[in-house]
Amino acid sequence: MTRTDPANSPANGPVFGRADRRADRPGSGPAPDAALDPAGGLAADLAAGLAAELSGLAADAPPGLLDRIAARRVRVPGPLPDLHVAFTDRGVAFLRAGLDAEAFTAAFRERFARPLLPADRPPAGLLPALRAGRPAGVPLDLRGLTEFEAAVLRAAAAIPRGQIRPYAWVAREAGHPRAVRAVGTALGRNPVPLLIPCHRVTRSDGSAGQYVFGDDAKLRLLRGEDVDVDAVADLARRGTRLIGSGTTGIVCYPTCGDARRITPAHRRGFANLAAARAAGYRPCARCRPA
Repeated sequence: MTRTDPANSPANGPVFGRADRRADRPGSGPAPDAALDPAGGLAADLAAGLAAELSGLAADAPPGLLDRIAARRVRVPGPLPDLHVAFTDRGVAFLRAGLDAEAFTAAFRERFARPLLPADRPPAGLLPALRAGRPAGVPLDLRGLTEFEAAVLRAAAAIPRGQIRPYAWVAREAGHPRAVRAVGTALGRNPVPLLIPCHRVTRSDGSAGQYVFGDDAKLRLLRGEDVDVDAVADLARRGTRLIGSGTTGIVCYPTCGDARRITPAHRRGFANLAAARAAGYRPCARCRPA
């Protein structure tokens, strides 16, 4: 009579041999039939339906989304070394010199709380604008400025290359003639120096005054524009801040293009506009001395 192993008896359920145990390992056997796995089939159906529903929600990113999240940066040649520029689709937003890419990115993030992405090329018109020292031809993205700061920068942007104006002139042109000290603060926060040439704003005593890139850089830029900063400072030390023409009866700032054409025999110096008016002179319509 054949002896039956109790472990393999029909009363103890189905028989699982060694090969059967290997086949039962995850991933080693055939996929279960969905009909025999109701829960798995239902999950698959739900996943497929959800994917179909979500596909209908796909849409292009709204215009300007990248600008709200990040800006782009690029290093460019210019009148100062290590010049980096950040820009958006609206225009140039930030410019700094003397920094590497990492330090420039950190400075941008500290001020604007946005990341920077590297760009392959600068925005159109930027390089000619840097050579000209004025923002003509390149848009600027100056969001975040106060109305006063924007007015100050508009006034500074109007100063021609090769000329300088005192802080009091900028304050008057900005519509706040008594806010001379605040003008200096606003210029110190200029996000795009060189394009908005705050280096052309000096003190009334003829000294250069402070600059975001340092005093030496300010003097270098002015001399590069053929401004005789030493002659202007010497005139101021002698109490001469305006130059009048005995021929035309017009008084100008010393660096005004009209003042440079006055011959020595017809030049007359004045301490201020009130003294010039008292002598019968009228202010130049080009440089509009304050």
